[in-house]
Amino acid sequence: MKKAIWNGQAIAPSENAKVSDGITYFPDEDVKREFLRPSSTTSTDGSKGQARFYTLLVDGAENLDAAYYYPDPKPVARSLKHHIAFWRDVEITE
Repeated sequence: MKKAIWNGQAIAPSENAKVSDGITYFPDEDVKREFLRPSSTTSTDGSKGQARFYTLLVDGAENLDAAYYYPDPKPVARSLKHHIAFWRDVEITE
């Protein structure tokens, strides 16, 4: 089982996480939504498309734009739809 952990909290425990280009993506249904806050930040990846972000909020601490997803990934990255990745000091464990 893979887990995304930040500020001592398991944000996304999953048996179904997938790895693409060295990045772990967690299925939407395995991410604990109570820790996510919408962000207006976006970025574009040439092969995956436009990413949207979430800020993590755990026990009053914020990690700005620490989670991201591709709402409409390009065809080569279609398998990442409905998945969320983490960065910015979020620990991924197995």
